[in-house]
Parts: sequence; structure tokens; C-alpha cells
Amino acid sequence: MKRHFLALAAAICGGIPAAAADLYVEPDPVVVPVGGWYLRGYLGMSNQRLGSLENADFSLAPFHELVDEGGFNSAPLGGIGVGYQFNDWLRMDGIVEYRGKADFSALDRYTYNTDASGNPIWEGTNDYDGAKSEWLLMANAYVDLGDWYGVVPYIGAGIGASRNTISGFRDVNVPKLGLATADSDPTWNFAWALHAGVGYKASDRLTLDVGYSYMNLGDAKTKEIRSYDGKYTSAPMHFKDITSHDFKVGLRYALE
Repeated sequence: MKRHFLALAAAICGGIPAAAADLYVEPDPVVVPVGGWYLRGYLGMSNQRLGSLENADFSLAPFHELVDEGGFNSAPLGGIGVGYQFNDWLRMDGIVEYRGKADFSALDRYTYNTDASGNPIWEGTNDYDGAKSEWLLMANAYVDLGDWYGVVPYIGAGIGASRNTISGFRDVNVPKLGLATADSDPTWNFAWALHAGVGYKASDRLTLDVGYSYMNLGDAKTKEIRSYDGKYTSAPMHFKDITSHDFKVGLRYALE
């Protein structure tokens, strides 16, 4: 009897692993999406530079110099765009950006006369002021440099076009009691940029982006400069080699 009981127990125990094996089902592999479309938006501030201020009439006076060569104040900016993440390290996007009005000022002086030693006797000055703004269209490519617990630094570059507008331009000649103005003459220019920044993955879809961009926006100009009474005109004012150091904070939202 005891031998029969032991044989029955051995048969039951031997069948348990086989039954367990029959119940085990291999799970499907987990597929984590790498790429996909995303939306982005950002706000920031520009820190702009002017290469040179040029006017064909600067050469009319025998002695002319720019006392203040001119520059732009900082101004707000904002943009929106759509992009695509190709893999863990490469993504691209296209953006539309509006760059708010940055105040401009410059000062020159001129004369047609000299003293007995040949030194200029300055006769007049021109205080220039106005504002500059842009619409920017740009395509960008970025390389993500790794993921450290959701912190993803990146570098990038972009090319596009910038519509540069000088508005409210005035030329005030205090010694001569003169005033002249110029209308806007918006122009499209080739633009390019270099980018660097850090993204923080707040969730599977949402990334906080803090970035820096070096922008080359090309040139800008006014129309003819006319005296307040319309009796005198001079050549347009040209603003050459406009660049900017931009700092931006924004969000990227993955659609997939």
C-alpha cells in the first residue's frame, strides 16, 4: 500500500513542471517609439549687434565721422514650429518667428571747414533713431548628445530667410535745427543660425527646452530720407551685417 502511495505522489509531482510549462506564454516584445512628429513653441530675448551704418551721402562732406556707430537694444521674440524626431540623436524642425521692435540710435558729425591748422571745425551733428523688427522663417537640424536621466543637451544649425524692417526712422540735426524722416522699406535676407541648448523630459511627450542661438539676419534699409518740409532728400540708410545672441525658453510636445 505504501509503495502504491509513493508511486502516485511521484507521478503527480512529475506532472507539475509539465503543466506549468504549458501555462507559460512568451510575452510580446515591448516596442518603444524612437521617432515621430512634435510641436514646439518658445519665447525669448534678443541681444543684437550692427556691423556698420552706411549712407551714400556720408561722403559728401569733406569731414565726416560716426561718433556713435549705432546699435540696437534687446527686444522680445517668439516662435512656433513643427518638427520630426528621426531617431535617438537626430531631429529637424521648421519655425516661424517674430522678433519684436529693437530701438536703434547712432550719432555722427560733419563739417566743410577747417581751422588754420587744418583741423575740422565741426558744423553739424545727426542724431539717428528708429526701431528694427523681423519675421524669420528657418529650417533647423539638431543633434542630441545623449540622455542623462531625462536631461538631453543638443547642438544644431539652421538656414532660412529674415524679413527685416526699419520703422520710425528719424534724423535730428540739433545745431542746424533740422529734422528728417524715412519710410520703412522691408527687405528679405538670407539668414543662418547656430544653436545650443538643453532639453528636459518632463514626461513621455513633453520636453522643456532652454536654448541659445547665434543669428545672422543680413541687412536692412530705409527708403529715402526726407526733410520735414520735403525740400531736401538724401540716400536711404543701410544697416549692414545684423547679428544677434538669442536666449529662449520653450516646450516641445511629441504627437506620437
